[in-house]
Amino acid sequence: MTTKTGRSVAEMEPEKASQSASQSSELLLGLYRSMLKCRMCDEKARVLFKQSKYGGNFYSAVGQEATEVGAAYTLRDDDWIAPSHRDWISNIIKGAPLKFCYAQLFAKATSPDRGRSSPAHMGYPPLNVITPASSIAGQLNVGTGVALGLKKLGRDTVVVAFFGDGATSIGGFHEALNFAGVHRLPIIYVCQNNLWAESVPLRLQTAVTDLSVKAQAYGFPGVTVDGNDIMAVYDASVRAIARARAGEGPTLIECKTYRWYGHSEIDPAKYRIKEEVEAWKKKEPIGRFEKVLVEQKLLNDQKKAAMAAEITAEIDEAVEFAEKSPYPDASEATDFVWA
Repeated sequence: MTTKTGRSVAEMEPEKASQSASQSSELLLGLYRSMLKCRMCDEKARVLFKQSKYGGNFYSAVGQEATEVGAAYTLRDDDWIAPSHRDWISNIIKGAPLKFCYAQLFAKATSPDRGRSSPAHMGYPPLNVITPASSIAGQLNVGTGVALGLKKLGRDTVVVAFFGDGATSIGGFHEALNFAGVHRLPIIYVCQNNLWAESVPLRLQTAVTDLSVKAQAYGFPGVTVDGNDIMAVYDASVRAIARARAGEGPTLIECKTYRWYGHSEIDPAKYRIKEEVEAWKKKEPIGRFEKVLVEQKLLNDQKKAAMAAEITAEIDEAVEFAEKSPYPDASEATDFVWA
């Protein structure tokens, strides 16, 4: 059977994540816990939306956790992230307190933007996570500008910019990558290719098989990895970040992955067939990595349950904080508005 994206379901058999015996147990368990935390936080946000606890919309990243954790886990506090509307969890990976993340969903005065933006537009300035804009690929231009500033300041700090496959069809993608290539900027472009730009399949967006080949036109390396293999994403990101810190310029990393749900919480995703979704769920990143950790005797059912319990308690505390926080006062409506 062929999926609506043009790929055979048989091509998408479940497999394990890459083995990486050279990595420390602390790193491997840290990557696993970070992915688990991101998924649990994301699923809780979906439930809260369905309960009408907050307005706007929510763009779930469930199924794509390895693309974000693998790319962002090794960043320093002074490094930057330029997220898209689907990258709420990038704030969590960077270390933003959960209470502020959920306060953002609830548009409360305690949120990073003091209740002035959409749930999908969360940034966390204390840790250099840029607030995303609504325009597709807009974060690429902003992230590239930050990278230019960092280079002019002579710092070895880098930027990681996340975007979906649909953004590669936007002019801003070309402008950002072309400029970064010319000036050898310290930025890593991470494309989360989940095969669908909202309801448009990849085959109707581009004639190439691997989006990473587009980097050739801009004079820097492009690499395609299994975006559901956390170690493949992590290893590619470590190399790309090292290049950027050394002044060798940008890298484009294409992570082939899949979002479990619709484009947003109000999208039933009827444009996808059930067989395609189920085939990709069988190769989701957390379950695959669990197999590796169990084989290496780093993880068992008791440890998994303990991690989940700790994360659940943290989420519950954060949601309670968000629910009890006040909304912004109407008298402050024009504060921090500059145009």
